[in-house]
Amino acid sequence: MNDAVLAALLGLLVAGLGGLLVPRLIASVPEPAPKKSEAAPDETVESEADPPATPEAEEPPKTAYVDIAARPGLGVRSAAISAVCGAVLGAATGLDWPLLWLLPLTPVAVALSVIDWHTRLLPRRIVVPVTLAAILLVVVVGLMTDQRDHLVSALVVMVVARSFFWVLWAVLGGAGMGFGDVRLAAPVGLVLGWVGPGPALLGFWIGMVIFGLPGLLLAIVKRDRSLMKKPFPFGPFMIVGALVGLVWGTALAGRIWG
Repeated sequence: MNDAVLAALLGLLVAGLGGLLVPRLIASVPEPAPKKSEAAPDETVESEADPPATPEAEEPPKTAYVDIAARPGLGVRSAAISAVCGAVLGAATGLDWPLLWLLPLTPVAVALSVIDWHTRLLPRRIVVPVTLAAILLVVVVGLMTDQRDHLVSALVVMVVARSFFWVLWAVLGGAGMGFGDVRLAAPVGLVLGWVGPGPALLGFWIGMVIFGLPGLLLAIVKRDRSLMKKPFPFGPFMIVGALVGLVWGTALAGRIWG
C-alpha cells in the first residue's frame, strides 16, 4: 500500500470523525449581539399631520446557531463531506506535513460553510482561533523541517490575500461581501500559499468564478435578471476554490503559466 492510499485512508478517518463534531461546534458559537436602532422608541415621535414613513425592506431574522446545529442529519452529512474531502486531500498530499493542518481544518471548513450558507455570517469565534492555530502549525513545521520557502510563501500569500479582500470589502462597502470573508481569506491564503503562489491564485480565482454561478443559473432558469443580484454567501465558494487549488492547483497552474 503506497503513501497516497495510506494518506487518503488517514484523511477519510480523521476528517470524517471531525465532521461528526460539526453540529457541536456550530452550537457552541454565541449569537451575535442584536443591532441597536439609531434612535430609542420614545425619541421618535411621528406627527399626526405627516404621512407614515414607508417601511424599509428588512432582512429576515438570522437563524440561530443552535437551530442550525439541531438540523436532522447534519452530523452525518458533515462527516460524509469531511471524509470525502479529507480522503481527496490525503491522496493529493501524501503522507506529508501539510496533513497536520489540512485534516483538522476540513471539518472546520464544513462548519463555516454551513453557518455562512444559512446566516451569511462567518463567526469570528471560529475563524480567528483557527487562523492563529494554523499559523502556529505552519511556522513550526516550516522551521523544524527546514522548508522555509514554503513557509515564506504561505505567510506572504496569507497577508496578500487578506489585504486584497479587505480592499475589495472596503470598495464594495459591504455589498456582496462581509468582513467575515476578509478574515476567512487569511487561513485560506495560508494553506494555499504553502503549496505555492500559482495554486493559491488559481484557488481564489476559481472561488470567485463559481461564486457568481448560483445567481446566473437562477436568472436563466426563471428568466429573471434581477435574480443575478440575489445575495449569496461567499465563504463556501472560497472554500471550494481552496480545495480545487490544493488538489489540482499545481498541475493546473503549470499548464496555464508553464
